Amino acid sequence: MSKKNLIKSTGVIGIATAVSRVLGFVRDIVIAGFFGTAIYAQAFVVAFRIPNLLRDLIGEGAANSAIVPVLTEELTKKGKKEFFALSQVIFNIIFWALVILTVLGMIGAPLIVKLIAPGFFSDSEKFQVTVTLTRVLFPFLILVGVWAYFMGVLNSLGYFAAPAFGPCLLNLSMIMCAMWFGENVFGLATGVLAGGFLQLVIQLPPLYLSGWKMRLTKEFSHPQAKKVGILLVPRALGSCVYQVNVFVSTILASLSGIVGEGAVAALYYANRVWQMPLAIFGIALAQASLPAMSKHVAMKDMDKLKDMLLFSLRGLFFILVPSTIGLMVLAAPITKVLFERGAFTSYSTGITSSALFFYAIGLVACGGTRILVNAFYAMHDTMTPVKTALISVGLNLVLNITLMFPLKLGGLALASSIAATVNFVILFILLEKRIGYLGARALTVSFSKVVLAGILMGAMLKIATLFFTKLSFFSLFAIITAGMVTYFAASYLFDVKETKEFLAWITKKR
Repeated sequence: MSKKNLIKSTGVIGIATAVSRVLGFVRDIVIAGFFGTAIYAQAFVVAFRIPNLLRDLIGEGAANSAIVPVLTEELTKKGKKEFFALSQVIFNIIFWALVILTVLGMIGAPLIVKLIAPGFFSDSEKFQVTVTLTRVLFPFLILVGVWAYFMGVLNSLGYFAAPAFGPCLLNLSMIMCAMWFGENVFGLATGVLAGGFLQLVIQLPPLYLSGWKMRLTKEFSHPQAKKVGILLVPRALGSCVYQVNVFVSTILASLSGIVGEGAVAALYYANRVWQMPLAIFGIALAQASLPAMSKHVAMKDMDKLKDMLLFSLRGLFFILVPSTIGLMVLAAPITKVLFERGAFTSYSTGITSSALFFYAIGLVACGGTRILVNAFYAMHDTMTPVKTALISVGLNLVLNITLMFPLKLGGLALASSIAATVNFVILFILLEKRIGYLGARALTVSFSKVVLAGILMGAMLKIATLFFTKLSFFSLFAIITAGMVTYFAASYLFDVKETKEFLAWITKKR
């Protein structure tokens, strides 16, 4: 994949993700209006998090780390016939694994809730509602796991649109069910299951047009399928280690006597806002670049791999640095405008914006880690990211316990950001030792320039908020637009390469 195609694919994924995230915000606004940060909101957040964890372990995570590199290699070296034979075997294995995990999860729901939200056990109603919701939502794992497998097959073939737009249907379904059922949280769970089915179905047309056919057979053996398993086991461990960070934060956030009431839901809402720029560009870029990096590795062209890495990291810095500064400056206004209505009070705004401010600090590191980890995955190395993730989770645990007392909920978010930054630095050093010099000096210069431009933008954003006595969606949009103009102007003056390339592209198009 050329840089031009990478940008195009990233754009498709980014647009789809942006639509999905906007719908996700509408969904969260609706949920916040009906449930606020009270008992049912907290129960839903915890119950929904459990199948999402397992999805990452053998679902979406598998597609990203194990399936795409192996399928890309098979397609590059042996052609479509062997590609489809291998993909069928992988489908059989993944589907039945998902079914077994779902059944076990539904049976063990009480134990799982006790482990990840021990603070709920003292409130019998909250605990029982969470257990029941967990059982209702566990079949979502099958739906989203098969969706992720379909995504892996389509991405390996160079198709990105259908998998990227799938989550839009999930969010639409949740919005419609939330509006229809109102304060019935089980109606919201119904929306999750319906949306999971719809986002799976949307991928079937391009799959069948590509030549793939879905068959449940007894074929579980293929030489390359073993390679997927070998790559997947450490990837699953790595995901598990990463998710420990999430669950540690959930466990500590459930201790309302220390961090305050409603912390679990507030952490969720803050994370949703923080994920917006990360998903639209960081995750989109990582998803689009993985097949390309896998192809460069299969062809043993390390120079092109390094060039792709540098290009991706510079682009990531250019977008996520101003996003970080913007989220920090506008944490309270964004939270207030998006969520403060109905059951979501000014208290909810305060604790959510505090978490958002500190989450924002780790935005660049999280995006960069996605790129670096994919480089290891492309080289069929899923063990190195596990080792660095172990260091990260240990650091996160220590920092959580240290920072939660002085900073309360904000301390939990800050701990995650610091741990993510350390993880990124370690991965970069290890990758450079593995494939050679990655241009750290040039990256540092580029990073410094965009930081300076971002600081000027941040100052303008702070001043702009003083001119609005009452914030609304319109005024917030105007402030953010003015910030973007300021950032582009400042980055042009500071001779940021990406700005001038963008302007040259616009001029050429005209």
